[in-house]
Amino acid sequence: MLERTVLAVGPRKLQARHLLVIAVLAASFTVSALIRAQPAEYGFTLHEFDPFFNYRATEFLVENGLEAYGGWHDELSWHPDGRDISRTSQFMQHATAAALYGAFGGGSSLLDFVIVLPLVLGALTGIAVFALVRVLAGTTAGLLASLFYAVSVPIIIRGPIGWFKAEPIGLFYGVIGVYLFLSGITASGRREAALRLAGAGIVMSMALSAWGGTQFFIIPMGLFFMVLPFVRRDHSFLLWAVPLFVGVLLASSAAFERPGASFVLGLGGASLAIPAAVMVACVLVRRASPPASAARNSLLLVFGVVGAAAAVLAANSQTGYLDLPSFRYLNAVNPFLTTIDPLVDSVSEHVSLTLRQSFFFMSILMVFAGVGAWLLLSRRDRLDSYGIPLRTDMAVYSVIMGFAGVYVASAFTRLAVFSSVAMVVLASIGIAILASLVFSNARAGAGAKAGFVAVVVAMLLVPMSTPAEGNWVSTVSNPPPILNGGSIFQISTQDWPLALEWLREETPPDSIVMSWWDYGYWIETLGERTTLVDNLTISTSKIQNIAQIFYSEPAEAWERMGELGVDYAVVYIAARNVGTEERPLYTLSGGGDETKRVWLARIAGVDEADYLYGDSVSPRPRFDETLFGMMTPFSHVTYGNLATGLKSVRWQPGFVSIYEKDVLLPADGDGPLRLAYSSPSFDEDHDSRINGVFVYELNRDYVPPEPEPVRVPISAIPFMEAAAPEGGEAGPEPVAAPGGESGGEDGAEPDEAPGAGPDEGP
Repeated sequence: MLERTVLAVGPRKLQARHLLVIAVLAASFTVSALIRAQPAEYGFTLHEFDPFFNYRATEFLVENGLEAYGGWHDELSWHPDGRDISRTSQFMQHATAAALYGAFGGGSSLLDFVIVLPLVLGALTGIAVFALVRVLAGTTAGLLASLFYAVSVPIIIRGPIGWFKAEPIGLFYGVIGVYLFLSGITASGRREAALRLAGAGIVMSMALSAWGGTQFFIIPMGLFFMVLPFVRRDHSFLLWAVPLFVGVLLASSAAFERPGASFVLGLGGASLAIPAAVMVACVLVRRASPPASAARNSLLLVFGVVGAAAAVLAANSQTGYLDLPSFRYLNAVNPFLTTIDPLVDSVSEHVSLTLRQSFFFMSILMVFAGVGAWLLLSRRDRLDSYGIPLRTDMAVYSVIMGFAGVYVASAFTRLAVFSSVAMVVLASIGIAILASLVFSNARAGAGAKAGFVAVVVAMLLVPMSTPAEGNWVSTVSNPPPILNGGSIFQISTQDWPLALEWLREETPPDSIVMSWWDYGYWIETLGERTTLVDNLTISTSKIQNIAQIFYSEPAEAWERMGELGVDYAVVYIAARNVGTEERPLYTLSGGGDETKRVWLARIAGVDEADYLYGDSVSPRPRFDETLFGMMTPFSHVTYGNLATGLKSVRWQPGFVSIYEKDVLLPADGDGPLRLAYSSPSFDEDHDSRINGVFVYELNRDYVPPEPEPVRVPISAIPFMEAAAPEGGEAGPEPVAAPGGESGGEDGAEPDEAPGAGPDEGP
């Protein structure tokens, strides 16, 4: 029935099976787009932080052209040094968006266009996945892969509407590049193969320029190169095909400023060039060896190269003579690496994937992927018995890609997109093989076949619909951070947009704004003001300096801010009202700067135990004496256990600080900072949750207090022998402590100040 011709135009025929393919791909695109569009329910805006910079960079490229973009030194970021944009940015992301806007933008604004672009490219990538898996294992597996990709949680949460970051464009190019490579390797004609392989090299270089994470598509390619001589007999084809692909990819990458020469001459380029050279050497060894020992000699060569590479990397850990990538890339290759850099640890994207997250993300796909891997490995010599077009080399690549993707994703959460792609590929192949075996079995009746389909569909629908508020679909429905500050609150407010509008409209254009690095791109793009640090995090020392200012005493912080030329400082506090209408009381643990106290302390290099209690959340009295504490417009009242309703005057495990509103640096005060702006949810208090953005102006007229005299116990000062009076013996003479006051019982030790002890409350 599927072979029935629906429409014929000359020699070309449109059959029913073609319509089925089109319908499934249309369904994949639609489902993916609908799921990715959910954040727009809260507001049509850019999602997360980096997209705001990417929008600003794309706008600059559209308005000023490529030459100006290449020479653009951005003065709004990383004051006073600025930032070389073309050298430190994903150029292909900006260039792709600019080109597509020129072609399809119509009368829309660039902002609206880049808000929708990630949704469209993400949904289109599902069709590219179909093409890729179709090369691996046929049309049925390809269609299943497209549908699985459309609902994959790790991929969708890294590419909803407004997510104008690197992943959607990088994955789009990366999947197309892998497809072109595999279709070139399997092409029947030399000319077609050469064109596809050259195209694959160019597209993969574009993927690398759009997103550095695309380098992890290269890992299975390099491993695949070394396996090819053992699973392919057309060695003459391999001798030119693989070097062509690698050569074009490296040459194209070198043409971009990023990744550029550092990638070509670094581990990235080596991970392609060395396996390709090993493949060529294996072919030559097999040709030169007697048939009986050809495979053995080739294996010895491969193992020797792998062992030498491991020895070189091990030696390099001691000598450091090789220029290695940043920690996050090395950690993906070796998940057992650990870092002592708190800045790296503080980024949520760098947290390792937990077992619970893995089960939620992959769910039933893990089962089918395991089945697929087992079928490919257990009967690799009888692949034709599965009833689907599955070549040995493509089966090997599928297994390598699957295991490499899972391995890489174990490093940190952001790379879960690769384990998701791996699971999608293996699961679709597994189900396609099972379906082929079931439907080709003459003993299986219609009921058995229908039951197989029903069971598979039911197993796939469960994670998409259960539980109601935490399934694959609903988990993507979160407010864009610009509308909830990146807090844990499922709210949509205008606190941040209005605060940034106030900065743009009410402060001098040359103002310099200090904030934690999370908000740098927002301030530069929407506030149009200069920042000290932003989300690129290119200078750990500058970020550490900001953390140290926050943890300094106000007078010292004021002096350091003046040296940096700061005019305004921004802090964001997320609070929840746990009191009554008559007396509002608040907890501060909603995901704003108040929950970053421990990370700022670690990055600043101070002892967090001096400022925070054992839960690393509740502040000690000493924290209130810092600039960070003074900029928090709340004062501690008591400690409370929200689960039991109990109160305590001292902190104890299970209790949190309870606060009331209290602006410690008011607009009319004489402190180092003056509150210049507070956002509506703090002032109006119409909701139980506060999404508070506070802008403080540096008080240029501030006079730091004179240092208090240090009271030294008299017992700590050595006495000098005074001259003996006439007729008497020399005796000790009272010695005044610094500051003009005598020591004695009234001079308390500094460590004995009330509330300074680790177990005392305020």
